[in-house]
Amino acid sequence: MRIRLLMLGKTRRPEMRAVLDDYLKRISRHSPVEITEVRDESAALKKLDADRAATVVLVDAAGRVLDSGAFAKWLGELRDRGTRELVFLCGDADGVPEALRQRAQQRLSLGAMTFSHELARVMLAEQLYRAFAILSGSPYPK
Repeated sequence: MRIRLLMLGKTRRPEMRAVLDDYLKRISRHSPVEITEVRDESAALKKLDADRAATVVLVDAAGRVLDSGAFAKWLGELRDRGTRELVFLCGDADGVPEALRQRAQQRLSLGAMTFSHELARVMLAEQLYRAFAILSGSPYPK
């Protein structure tokens, strides 16, 4: 299963970029992963149109809340059912436009608190790595 993080806007803070890149490198040991940062809604729609078969998950405060174990189980089930590509759609400081919201098949929340969009990206990457660690039996999540 290939994982793509589709982000509106750029991760500008170098310390956030460094941590994000570190987690992407860790995730790549378990699954092909890439991050795509786009300027606006139309660029994001073009990326989503390029692969209509992908499962699109909107990272949204109103989404489904899972603990790390349940998230790992959900990710493992998608992988085991043969999901080829999983796209996590993350907004910028202004959120996610309605046209992009409508493209998501699922919504996932990182919690009830509000986080900056750059920190939310890092948290998503960490949870993806943690999920793969749980699925592989790694001691990381303890």
